[in-house]
Amino acid sequence: MANTYKLISSVTVGSGGAANIEFTSIPATYTDLVIKYSARRASGGESNIQVTLNSGSTYVGIRIYGDGSAAASDTTSAWGGFIVGATQTANTFSNNEIYLPNYTSSNAKSWSIDTVDENNATSSLMGLGAQLWNGTAAITTVTLTASNNFAQYSTAYLYGISNA
Repeated sequence: MANTYKLISSVTVGSGGAANIEFTSIPATYTDLVIKYSARRASGGESNIQVTLNSGSTYVGIRIYGDGSAAASDTTSAWGGFIVGATQTANTFSNNEIYLPNYTSSNAKSWSIDTVDENNATSSLMGLGAQLWNGTAAITTVTLTASNNFAQYSTAYLYGISNA
Protein backbone atom coordinates (compact mmCIF):
# COMPACT_ATOMS: atom_id res chain seq x y z
CA MET A 1 0.00 0.00 0.00
CA ALA A 2 1.29 3.42 -0.94
CA ASN A 3 2.43 5.55 1.93
CA THR A 4 3.51 8.68 0.07
CA TYR A 5 1.79 10.65 -2.70
CA LYS A 6 3.82 13.59 -3.99
CA LEU A 7 2.48 16.08 -6.50
CA ILE A 8 4.86 16.16 -9.46
CA SER A 9 2.92 18.47 -11.76
CA SER A 10 -0.51 19.96 -12.39
CA VAL A 11 -2.24 21.44 -15.43
CA THR A 12 -5.28 23.69 -15.64
CA VAL A 13 -6.56 24.32 -19.16
CA GLY A 14 -6.91 28.00 -19.92
CA SER A 15 -9.16 30.06 -22.13
CA GLY A 16 -9.56 28.61 -25.63
CA GLY A 17 -9.05 24.99 -24.50
CA ALA A 18 -6.21 22.59 -25.32
CA ALA A 19 -5.82 19.58 -27.61
CA ASN A 20 -3.60 17.78 -25.10
CA ILE A 21 -2.61 17.70 -21.48
CA GLU A 22 1.02 16.65 -21.25
CA PHE A 23 3.32 15.74 -18.39
CA THR A 24 6.99 15.75 -19.39
CA SER A 25 10.35 15.15 -17.72
CA ILE A 26 8.79 12.74 -15.22
CA PRO A 27 11.48 11.82 -12.69
CA ALA A 28 12.37 8.16 -12.09
CA THR A 29 12.34 8.59 -8.31
CA TYR A 30 9.02 6.93 -7.46
CA THR A 31 7.54 3.44 -7.51
CA ASP A 32 4.26 4.26 -9.31
CA LEU A 33 2.45 7.18 -10.93
CA VAL A 34 -1.15 8.33 -10.55
CA ILE A 35 -2.94 10.83 -12.77
CA LYS A 36 -6.17 12.32 -11.47
CA TYR A 37 -8.04 14.52 -13.89
CA SER A 38 -11.35 16.31 -14.23
CA ALA A 39 -12.19 17.17 -17.82
CA ARG A 40 -14.75 18.37 -20.31
CA ARG A 41 -14.64 18.61 -24.11
CA ALA A 42 -14.73 22.06 -25.69
CA SER A 43 -17.34 20.90 -28.23
CA GLY A 44 -19.32 17.81 -29.19
CA GLY A 45 -20.70 15.03 -27.05
CA GLU A 46 -19.22 12.44 -24.76
CA SER A 47 -16.00 10.81 -25.95
CA ASN A 48 -12.87 8.89 -24.92
CA ILE A 49 -9.51 10.14 -23.70
CA GLN A 50 -6.44 8.67 -25.36
CA VAL A 51 -3.19 8.08 -23.47
CA THR A 52 0.26 8.18 -25.04
CA LEU A 53 3.31 7.09 -23.08
CA ASN A 54 6.74 8.30 -24.32
CA SER A 55 5.34 8.72 -27.87
CA GLY A 56 4.67 4.96 -27.95
CA SER A 57 2.18 3.51 -30.39
CA THR A 58 1.48 -0.16 -29.58
CA TYR A 59 -1.25 -0.51 -26.95
CA VAL A 60 -3.88 -3.11 -26.08
CA GLY A 61 -6.55 -3.16 -23.43
CA ILE A 62 -10.01 -4.02 -22.22
CA ARG A 63 -12.73 -2.06 -20.48
CA ILE A 64 -16.11 -2.58 -18.86
CA TYR A 65 -18.59 0.26 -18.67
CA GLY A 66 -22.21 1.11 -18.24
CA ASP A 67 -24.79 3.85 -18.00
CA GLY A 68 -28.25 4.06 -16.47
CA SER A 69 -29.69 1.46 -18.82
CA ALA A 70 -27.02 -0.96 -20.10
CA ALA A 71 -23.56 -2.42 -19.50
CA ALA A 72 -20.92 -3.51 -22.00
CA SER A 73 -17.31 -4.51 -22.42
CA ASP A 74 -14.89 -4.30 -25.32
CA THR A 75 -11.24 -4.16 -26.28
CA THR A 76 -9.66 -0.79 -26.69
CA SER A 77 -6.30 0.80 -27.36
CA ALA A 78 -4.58 3.55 -25.33
CA TRP A 79 -7.80 4.30 -23.44
CA GLY A 80 -7.65 6.79 -20.59
CA GLY A 81 -11.31 7.13 -19.62
CA PHE A 82 -14.44 9.00 -20.63
CA ILE A 83 -14.82 12.74 -21.07
CA VAL A 84 -18.12 14.57 -20.81
CA GLY A 85 -19.05 16.64 -23.85
CA ALA A 86 -19.99 20.27 -24.28
CA THR A 87 -23.47 19.22 -25.45
CA GLN A 88 -24.16 17.58 -22.08
CA THR A 89 -25.20 19.13 -18.77
CA ALA A 90 -23.56 22.54 -18.41
CA ASN A 91 -20.60 22.95 -16.06
CA THR A 92 -20.13 19.23 -15.41
CA PHE A 93 -16.82 17.40 -15.79
CA SER A 94 -15.73 13.78 -15.97
CA ASN A 95 -13.59 12.45 -13.12
CA ASN A 96 -10.84 9.97 -13.86
CA GLU A 97 -7.89 8.19 -12.31
CA ILE A 98 -5.09 6.44 -14.18
CA TYR A 99 -2.73 4.27 -12.12
CA LEU A 100 0.67 3.38 -13.64
CA PRO A 101 2.56 0.85 -11.49
CA ASN A 102 6.29 0.14 -11.89
CA TYR A 103 6.71 2.91 -14.45
CA THR A 104 10.51 2.70 -14.43
CA SER A 105 10.81 -1.06 -14.97
CA SER A 106 12.29 -2.55 -18.15
CA ASN A 107 9.10 -4.56 -18.76
CA ALA A 108 5.97 -3.62 -20.68
CA LYS A 109 3.91 -0.98 -18.85
CA SER A 110 0.34 -1.47 -17.68
CA TRP A 111 -2.19 0.98 -16.33
CA SER A 112 -5.67 0.87 -14.88
CA ILE A 113 -8.47 3.38 -15.33
CA ASP A 114 -11.39 4.33 -13.10
CA THR A 115 -13.68 6.77 -14.91
CA VAL A 116 -17.06 8.46 -14.59
CA ASP A 117 -18.73 11.31 -16.40
CA GLU A 118 -21.68 13.32 -15.18
CA ASN A 119 -24.59 14.21 -17.39
CA ASN A 120 -27.56 14.34 -15.01
CA ALA A 121 -29.17 11.81 -17.35
CA THR A 122 -29.30 8.05 -17.85
CA SER A 123 -26.58 8.30 -20.48
CA SER A 124 -23.88 9.10 -17.92
CA LEU A 125 -21.05 6.59 -18.23
CA MET A 126 -18.81 4.92 -15.69
CA GLY A 127 -16.18 2.34 -16.34
CA LEU A 128 -13.04 0.45 -15.42
CA GLY A 129 -10.25 -0.55 -17.74
CA ALA A 130 -6.80 -2.07 -18.03
CA GLN A 131 -4.27 -1.18 -20.72
CA LEU A 132 -0.80 -2.37 -21.74
CA TRP A 133 1.99 -0.63 -23.63
CA ASN A 134 4.80 -2.82 -24.94
CA GLY A 135 7.48 -0.17 -24.35
CA THR A 136 10.33 -1.14 -22.05
CA ALA A 137 11.79 2.32 -21.35
CA ALA A 138 10.93 4.17 -18.14
CA ILE A 139 7.93 6.45 -18.61
CA THR A 140 9.11 10.06 -18.86
CA THR A 141 6.15 11.60 -20.73
CA VAL A 142 2.38 11.05 -20.49
CA THR A 143 0.01 12.78 -22.92
CA LEU A 144 -3.78 12.85 -22.55
CA THR A 145 -5.63 13.70 -25.77
CA ALA A 146 -9.28 14.69 -26.22
CA SER A 147 -10.92 15.00 -29.61
CA ASN A 148 -12.34 18.51 -30.01
CA ASN A 149 -10.02 19.75 -27.25
CA PHE A 150 -10.20 19.91 -23.48
CA ALA A 151 -12.44 22.75 -22.32
CA GLN A 152 -11.28 25.61 -20.12
CA TYR A 153 -11.00 24.64 -16.42
CA SER A 154 -10.20 20.98 -17.16
CA THR A 155 -7.52 19.98 -14.65
CA ALA A 156 -4.99 17.16 -14.32
CA TYR A 157 -2.61 16.23 -11.51
CA LEU A 158 0.36 13.87 -11.73
CA TYR A 159 1.48 12.21 -8.49
CA GLY A 160 4.48 10.06 -7.74
CA ILE A 161 3.99 7.25 -5.24
CA SER A 162 6.71 5.81 -3.04
CA ASN A 163 6.08 2.42 -1.45
CA ALA A 164 9.24 2.45 0.63
